[in-house]
Amino acid sequence: MKNRRLFWRIVDTIEASIASGEYPVGSRLPPERELAEKFDVSRPTIREAIIALEVREKVEVKTGSGVYVVNHQSQTVTASKVNAFELTQARALVEGEIAALAAKTITREELEKLHGTLVMMKDMQNVEEADELFHQIIAYSTRNGALINLFENMWSLRSSSNEIIEDYNIVCSTDNNKTLAEHTSIYEALSAHDAAEARLAMHRHFNRLINVLFDKLEQQALEEVRRKNSANRDLYSIENLVKIKG
Repeated sequence: MKNRRLFWRIVDTIEASIASGEYPVGSRLPPERELAEKFDVSRPTIREAIIALEVREKVEVKTGSGVYVVNHQSQTVTASKVNAFELTQARALVEGEIAALAAKTITREELEKLHGTLVMMKDMQNVEEADELFHQIIAYSTRNGALINLFENMWSLRSSSNEIIEDYNIVCSTDNNKTLAEHTSIYEALSAHDAAEARLAMHRHFNRLINVLFDKLEQQALEEVRRKNSANRDLYSIENLVKIKG
């Protein structure tokens, strides 16, 4: 976990340096050795960070020349460009407050329906439907039209792009038992009509989902490192140039 945090801290620091103009577009980043000394890490860790920056389209690696900052125009954020991280963060903030309000307004009948979704998840019956129903019941139990509209709009964003659909499919299939446990904690807080605990339980739920997304992104970056290293190994392999006799 410590190495993962260090890896992404380096990526974030270099991105911030690019954004501040310390490394302007077209400029070359310091050599790998200098960056390793600056961050007090190994050179392989720097290589992984550079690959992550390249995947994020912040830099371009030119073999034999160096790593260069590329031009990335700032884009206006629209619904079609929302990513899974932004959506999950927004849902955490909004649904946390929805849960807090619902703790004061939810009825016994709605709590019974909410419990029914837990049974569905435990029995592995239509897990995705049970998940949506769980959050929907809570939102509608607030009886606040604005919050309900926010909830519905954010839920529809889950299917607004192939990237978000793919990311959420991975999140939802990661560990149903953890999701069930988190939903149960939210249900118990609502049953106790404890607004603060309901908000906190909802935040914990989404915090885990965000961490799962980060783990996925990290895995993709490391796989890209391996792919590029393999390609470079083949490119520069002496065995590919001359036949070596044993």
